[in-house]
Amino acid sequence: MTYTNITTDKERAFFGISNASVSNCRFEGPEDGESAFKETHDLTIDSCFFDLRYPIWHTKNTTLSNSEMTEKCRAALWYDEDVKVTDCILHGPKVFRDCKNVVVENCDIVSDEFAWSCDNITIINSKIESVYPFLMSKNVKLINCKIKAKYMCQYTKNCTLDNCEVETKDAFWECENAKMTNCRINSEYVAWHSYNSEFVNCSISGTQPFCYCDNLVLRKCTMSGCDFSFEKSSVDVEIIGKIDSVRGPVSGIIKADEIGEILPSSDGNSEIEAEIIIK
Repeated sequence: MTYTNITTDKERAFFGISNASVSNCRFEGPEDGESAFKETHDLTIDSCFFDLRYPIWHTKNTTLSNSEMTEKCRAALWYDEDVKVTDCILHGPKVFRDCKNVVVENCDIVSDEFAWSCDNITIINSKIESVYPFLMSKNVKLINCKIKAKYMCQYTKNCTLDNCEVETKDAFWECENAKMTNCRINSEYVAWHSYNSEFVNCSISGTQPFCYCDNLVLRKCTMSGCDFSFEKSSVDVEIIGKIDSVRGPVSGIIKADEIGEILPSSDGNSEIEAEIIIK
């Protein structure tokens, strides 16, 4: 079935359709109907305009391309499985929630609470602006992305970033099995309370990074403006250049070309149990 050049604001306008192609349609109007696509499967949606709430829920095997979702598209894609989104504008709050097997490529994303509680989500060559992106999601992969956020990747599991730029207040708090490669990360308090985090060939800036971490690994990274680093963390760290200050790491090894200060932990413990080597 093919649907083209339709404008509708009806409630559940395409409820339950399957094995269909939808193109050049507009979902807008005074009736303000919700859930244009719900309980659908095997859809191709191309060159469409969405201006209504909850447009794509409970779908399986859906491809969305060359389309726009405005700021009115609240909670755009929820409870969906096997979804591919390419060359789209996604500007509504709460895009992606409880979705599985998602691929997003070449998209412009402005969405608070972006991609919460998702499993197996890959985002490639995209821009993301959000407040709490990827909260409690697992198997997250970001490749060649620019991310601007406040609190990124909290409580994530199995999160990987490759060649990404991250500008955020906090990042990777209480995450598990995160790996960042060739990334630029500007964040205060990065990766506090994380477990099995690894940073390779990354540029890291911001105050008090990597505190209360368990099994933290840094390889060939640089650190700028990073004071009071590694407090109460178990570490295996190799830094190119200077660390402004190190405070009370509990175990492991830290290597750097220069360390401005080596301080006890803030609870007054004077023992520095990790090995610190200035190369």
